[in-house]
Amino acid sequence: MARYLVMDGDERPSDQDLARVGEAAEALGVGADTIRRWVSSGRLRAWRSAGRQRLVERAAVARLAGERRRGVADRPIVAQSARNRFPGVVTRVERDGVAAVVEVQAGPHRLVSMLTREAADELALEPGRRVVCVVKSTDVLVEIPGG
Repeated sequence: MARYLVMDGDERPSDQDLARVGEAAEALGVGADTIRRWVSSGRLRAWRSAGRQRLVERAAVARLAGERRRGVADRPIVAQSARNRFPGVVTRVERDGVAAVVEVQAGPHRLVSMLTREAADELALEPGRRVVCVVKSTDVLVEIPGG
């Protein structure tokens, strides 16, 4: 097993809890140099392998990814191409392991959206929460009822 040298004095996490700089950069959508700068500035902790490769904690990479997603979500929307916007109130949220079904009453319209559980959690979707549903579709089907 490779010997790991701790850069900041903490005990080294297990091998499966560490990622190479390139992996971390890809997961965060940044360059490897950015990861190295974040290590140098203390934003990320890193360890070196016996081969001198920098390794960072996967949990820290996941935390940074969440911070970056929230940072984008916190920016106000100043323009959008979708025109079908329905302000409403969440009436039901059902979460399972990976997905969530969210029901919204928007005026006379009942809208149901299926999204990831992670997205529903990040948006803090619960009954009573005011939201805007945006509908963007390339297909609209029209049926003729029998009778």
